[in-house]
Amino acid sequence: MKLTDRTAALFVLVLLAAGALLGSCASTGIERSAKANSSLRLVEEDYRQVPVQVDASNAALRELIRPGQTDVKRAYDNYQDRVGNMQKLGRKLDQHTDEMKDRGQDYFEEWEKQGGTFANPQIRELSEQRRADLSRAYSAVTQSSIGARGALDAYLGDLKEIQGYLSNDLTPKGLESINPVAQTALQDGEKLKESVQPVLSAIDAAKSEMARGGAPLPSPDAQEPH
Repeated sequence: MKLTDRTAALFVLVLLAAGALLGSCASTGIERSAKANSSLRLVEEDYRQVPVQVDASNAALRELIRPGQTDVKRAYDNYQDRVGNMQKLGRKLDQHTDEMKDRGQDYFEEWEKQGGTFANPQIRELSEQRRADLSRAYSAVTQSSIGARGALDAYLGDLKEIQGYLSNDLTPKGLESINPVAQTALQDGEKLKESVQPVLSAIDAAKSEMARGGAPLPSPDAQEPH
């Protein structure tokens, strides 16, 4: 038997042994896996929305500070709406990221506990290796998102300060005065879009590792387990 065939056979034994030892807990493990993958998918959807919302916000800001703007109030209202959308996305991202961390921790901690119940040392070692590989890929998403979250906070800070300033001075002079800050915000928006790419790459890698390891990935239309 080739080494790869032997490894595959051992992995099957892991699954069979887990079913025999854990009984009713097997379905619970499947639910934990599905929840972890579902939360990962939600974070991915949020991050894919970031460039879309940045483009919309930057376009509204450019229109607001455009020389010769004749309908400043309309442009400001549109800009204000875009800022609100960015804030909502930021809150969703925080919520979904926290859920991803919690569900991932629950999934891998329970897997670690169950792995210790195997009497066969080869099966125990294989279970631990797969758990470590998946956990490492999952954790990489959180680590790669640190820069993106900082960039998002900086961009949102720019947008909100511009909004607050112009709410008190929506005049040609006020628009002229805020222009340097607006240019910085536009640049920060582009930096934010760039910072999202490593996160999406880490998510793709985690999804691939989970699929390779046999962890079921939910379809986009699948209902999240409760």
